[in-house]
Amino acid sequence: MEQDAVLRLGIFLGVFVLVAVWEGVAPRRKRTLTRRERWLPNLGLVAIDTALVRLLFPVTAVALAALGQQRGWGMLNQFSWPEWEKVLLAVILLDLVIYLQHVAFHALPVLWRLHMVHHADLDLDVTSGLRFHPVEILLSMGIKLAAVHAIGAPPSAVLIFEVLLNGMAMFNHGNIRMPERIDRTLRWLLVTPDMHRSHHSHLAPEANMNFGFNLSLWDRILGTYWPKPVEGHEEMEIGLEHQREPKQCQPLMALLLMPVRAKLGEYTINRRW
Repeated sequence: MEQDAVLRLGIFLGVFVLVAVWEGVAPRRKRTLTRRERWLPNLGLVAIDTALVRLLFPVTAVALAALGQQRGWGMLNQFSWPEWEKVLLAVILLDLVIYLQHVAFHALPVLWRLHMVHHADLDLDVTSGLRFHPVEILLSMGIKLAAVHAIGAPPSAVLIFEVLLNGMAMFNHGNIRMPERIDRTLRWLLVTPDMHRSHHSHLAPEANMNFGFNLSLWDRILGTYWPKPVEGHEEMEIGLEHQREPKQCQPLMALLLMPVRAKLGEYTINRRW
């Protein structure tokens, strides 16, 4: 398990540095705020989130998967399929769970209060993919553990999924430019930065589309795919319509208190043009 942690940390740092450098070399949009103004509170949340998960959850998702495999818990452990088939199916099913969880955090007012912290960022970059309220992270960890248990995911599938999810969250929130034809090809399988950026529009109907973090197929299959922001990638406003002041959505204490202090805004999932 210690080797798994070292592997995840190494890949995390590698992707973080790669996307951060890419943002500096080929940015997609001009920044509204400086990196210093945004990175300190965003990474402060990461530190708090990590500490709370380690403190409050005695078992990791990979460890739970290993225990489930030994004791025959979960759906996939009831079948004698080849390991690679179980791994592939488990990764796909876990990705679907994250998609549905994301939809729920937009649809239910009590969950949207937590998820607003992620959407209140006035810019998008590599740190935006890590910016989540601690309570949302704890709920997400509980949901992930329940999904791993129910699916009977192999430990290797859980490790692959966690690495993919973490890396893709940083990638598709990145303020990075890539050729349009490459983006158009990639997004048939994966969520690209241009695809996910629409989800962070200040316009509620656009923000209630493109919920995927990793695989793009769920948005296409379930009717939540939106090809591009109506205002264009360079001109669109990022964030929440009702929270436009940096003092509302950047200081660390403001982020921690946002679920109880801020107005809900337009969260409802069925808001469409």
